[in-house]
Amino acid sequence: MTTEPTITLGRRSLHQLRATLERSLGVAAAPLLQDAGFASGEALTEAFSAWLADRYGVDAAQDLDAAFLGEALSGFFEANGWGTLELTPLSEGVLAIDAPMWAEATPGTGTYPSCHVSSGMLADVFSRLGGGQFAAMEVECRSRGDARCRFLLAAPETLTLVYERMTHGMGYAQALGS
Repeated sequence: MTTEPTITLGRRSLHQLRATLERSLGVAAAPLLQDAGFASGEALTEAFSAWLADRYGVDAAQDLDAAFLGEALSGFFEANGWGTLELTPLSEGVLAIDAPMWAEATPGTGTYPSCHVSSGMLADVFSRLGGGQFAAMEVECRSRGDARCRFLLAAPETLTLVYERMTHGMGYAQALGS
């Protein structure tokens, strides 16, 4: 594993990047921002591993007792300016990541979930931590007035099915069968 130096990018810069791309490209901006999030996953996972070693005395996330993973991830993301989060299993193979004050959200600025960088980043980080392929889909977002940002994390085929059901009028909880 090669340690890549990380940089700090302020919330305002992240918000401006999204606004500029959305103004220029419309809905085509979302996958580009998501790709940028994916690209940050390796460095973020490495930073999380170093943070875990310092705070929890473990060499890798896989060495951490599963009971502490949510707490550790929340502390790490908060320490890095993203905000706190909570992990909640929703159904077989589907995890909800709830973030009440997530950095990428800009309250009252949209009608759709818009934390695209975060979706890509969380998918890549959890894929690296879990040793399999995960996708992330934001289903609630403070940018559109929801009380929190909520990301669903699951196998790509699971979220594809949820998305298809949602495009036919189901809410995500109904689409999950919960």
